[in-house]
Amino acid sequence: MTPHRRLSSLTTRTLLALSLALPGLGAGAVLAAAPAQALGNGVALTPPMGWDDWNTFGCNTSEALVKETADFMASSGLRDAGYQYVNVDDCWPARSRDANGNLVADPTKFPDGMAATAAYVHSKGLKFGLYESPTLHTCQGFPGSLDHEQQDARTFASWGVDYLKYDNCLASDPNQRVGDEKLPLETRDGWMRDALAATGRPIVFSLSLQPAAQGETPWVWGKSVANLWRIDGDRDSSFAGLTRLVHADLDKAQYAGPGAWNDIDMLATGNYSNLSAQLTYDESKSELSLASVLAAPLISGADLRAAATPADPGFPITQQMLGLYLDKDVIAVDQDSLGVQGTEVSSTGGLDVLRRPLANGDVATVLFNESSAPATISTTASALGLPAAVGGYQLNDLWAHTSTVSQDGSISASVPPGGSVMYRVSPLNVSVGPSHLLVSQSSGRCLDAYDNQTAPGTKLEIWDCNGGANQHWAAGSNGDLRTYNGTQCLGTAGGSLSSGTPAQLEPCDGSAGQKWTVNADGSITTPSAYGLCLDVTGGNLPSGNVNGVPVEVYSCNGGANQRWTEQ
Repeated sequence: MTPHRRLSSLTTRTLLALSLALPGLGAGAVLAAAPAQALGNGVALTPPMGWDDWNTFGCNTSEALVKETADFMASSGLRDAGYQYVNVDDCWPARSRDANGNLVADPTKFPDGMAATAAYVHSKGLKFGLYESPTLHTCQGFPGSLDHEQQDARTFASWGVDYLKYDNCLASDPNQRVGDEKLPLETRDGWMRDALAATGRPIVFSLSLQPAAQGETPWVWGKSVANLWRIDGDRDSSFAGLTRLVHADLDKAQYAGPGAWNDIDMLATGNYSNLSAQLTYDESKSELSLASVLAAPLISGADLRAAATPADPGFPITQQMLGLYLDKDVIAVDQDSLGVQGTEVSSTGGLDVLRRPLANGDVATVLFNESSAPATISTTASALGLPAAVGGYQLNDLWAHTSTVSQDGSISASVPPGGSVMYRVSPLNVSVGPSHLLVSQSSGRCLDAYDNQTAPGTKLEIWDCNGGANQHWAAGSNGDLRTYNGTQCLGTAGGSLSSGTPAQLEPCDGSAGQKWTVNADGSITTPSAYGLCLDVTGGNLPSGNVNGVPVEVYSCNGGANQRWTEQ
């Protein structure tokens, strides 16, 4: 049988596109189609975040599942953390369109219909997404959108759809030909792009094709058609699936940016539907770290409900895995407004360093261990592209929520197999004023770092003034007091700001325990909320004013042992 040819369809589309672009153009005019322009639909300016039902439920989707998931996303903190899209994948429509050619929801799965389901999702402060394909049929054989783009787009808009996932199944069907050549995917996807735009409703447009199998390079042309596009085939929930997608994405950073993202497929963290292929806790941290530094969409394929119903046990996520999705410091990297995708700094023997520049001048880095054994992974601030910084570099561990300072810019961590350590690295560009001796008014002796030592934790004491480097102190522009040419700071033991805590040398990190104000009355005080003064221990007694007496912070009392003179 001769394949049906859609020449009239192509002619209609071409003339429609031209008539929209050039008002007043006659219907009989024939012009060459103009190149596609950038999408510019104003959505997905940061990578979309949310949930899709396919990886766990496949065709077993339902209105109840969608509503339960929306309920949980709203109550668990996921919505407030930025996860906004609740997306229904394939198998949602009835097997046939209605008498007017409209898509209709499967009445068994979605008894209230899609408009009501979307309205429920919206009532939870979330957004609603659906799946379709630019072919005659979807992957599971349901009606596709080919030849129905405008009609389907109007239907989606009327239902309140906010996100359209557009697949490319059955593209080799001989019925899907124009003349003797298959329609280019860019062209077919472009028809739906234009149809969505014509509705006036802002709808995220996501391309879910299989690039390698279909000979496509959507990252090259995708920005003019969609908001995000898959960069490789489907992935399962295994660690191998994660590493394959990450490596496929590393050379595509130039194509990503606000409103246009490389998609590494749905996240597998917390997906227990395949017991033979699921990520461990450390591997899950790696998945979210890598997705964030690669500016990838954070669309979970797990069952996000905390507890499934007895009739539908599902594979509900654990609280431990849910906590990974909720880490706001990691999410902040993924959602950074600069919109630059991360790149690889180094890769040796499965030990990888990735970097992503951020809008405020920081750089996010992931130290990723692909190997099966623990390993130390190292890099430097310079290798990450950061400038030289007088005060060193603050390393904020985004999973441990701890902060350290690297004076020389070295960055290193012990990383478990399959795991990652993720830092936000900030240059500490602190200007340092002229140095002075700080002389105690109760003894005439100087604030001194014990025995010229420089190690963190070195005791601070009073000692006869001798002008040594360990007695010179300079104010940093961030409110600290520095010695040894600005390399060490006046701090307190354990960073504590309670009365009686010893003072000691600490690496400069900008913490509250290193903030000091030198006052006109000679007192040196901690932040006002703590009401403490730098104090010579027992300095109100003769025995407290001899060489070697330690210095501490103590409740301010106006004593001479709490007053200092700059010389």
